[in-house]
Amino acid sequence: METISQHQKQFQYAEAYVSDMWMLKNIFLETQNLKLADQSFGLPFLLAKNGKKVVAFASLVLNETDQISFRIYTKDKMPDEEKRNFFSRAERYFNNNKTPNFKDPEQLRSSISSMISWLNPE
Repeated sequence: METISQHQKQFQYAEAYVSDMWMLKNIFLETQNLKLADQSFGLPFLLAKNGKKVVAFASLVLNETDQISFRIYTKDKMPDEEKRNFFSRAERYFNNNKTPNFKDPEQLRSSISSMISWLNPE
């Protein structure tokens, strides 16, 4: 009997850097059907790659009550288990980070505004 081996690409997680922002902006615009990034883009902090391709990212946002939380944007279909893994990783990162953007709503609001201004040049 012949065995067929299947090689699945491993999902990898990495911190989001400034150099990733244009690509993340494009994912955001595609998934939200927008022409310009807005406040809901937030401040990306973690991304998921399938091979070399970024398929999702987690972004700091302010919710309706001005509390800091995060939102995940996915470009491609991710298996449910991988979505849960990425959410768990983002949640751990979010809960363990003590920098101002993760703890101070005013700081985050300012950082998001700066990011949006940079990503949407006039």
